[in-house]
Amino acid sequence: MMMTTSPNDRIGEIIESSTTMFVAATYELLASPPFGALVQATTPDPALRVYGLVYDIHTGSREPGGRAIVRGRAYSGRNLYDEQIYREHPDLGEVLQTEFAVLTVGYISDGRLLQRLPPQPPPVHYSVYGCAPAELVTFSDQLEFLRTVLLAPGIPNDELLAASVRALAAARRDGPAYLVRVGRELARLLKDDYDRLMALLHRFRP
Repeated sequence: MMMTTSPNDRIGEIIESSTTMFVAATYELLASPPFGALVQATTPDPALRVYGLVYDIHTGSREPGGRAIVRGRAYSGRNLYDEQIYREHPDLGEVLQTEFAVLTVGYISDGRLLQRLPPQPPPVHYSVYGCAPAELVTFSDQLEFLRTVLLAPGIPNDELLAASVRALAAARRDGPAYLVRVGRELARLLKDDYDRLMALLHRFRP
């Protein structure tokens, strides 16, 4: 599984990292990858890449403990709405920051993809990239990540699983068959929780 991104495809920089997750900040305000997206992070070893799913997106003040302030009224008294606020206040890109949190679901080492925790987390200040369609297909060929997402604490497990599966299926030519395969695996994993299984399968619909 070769990396097919370039340095220009970098979407964020890691600002917090642990064995099971990492947080990255975007270079452009509001430019986070979508909820459920599969992303990859670099490490000091060029042959080691860490894969994860975006499970939380946050935009707020760059200052620790700070909060954004209301900007919807100009000094002239004119009311501003939505995108107008960003056009009238280009400084927002300097005072606000968009971050996204990622659940680690696997890694690639020396060309081998493993859907389990990596030996080391990606370091702070290392880069985060999106995944090309071919990488999404290769990653989704394995289904061990389903259990990781189901059991991860403190995240919207079922919504994340449904969003990620929909995105992976959309990247595959055999999308409908892939959803059936995922459904069968979830039926095995959730054999004692029929209600949760049915709710998950319902969320797979586009």
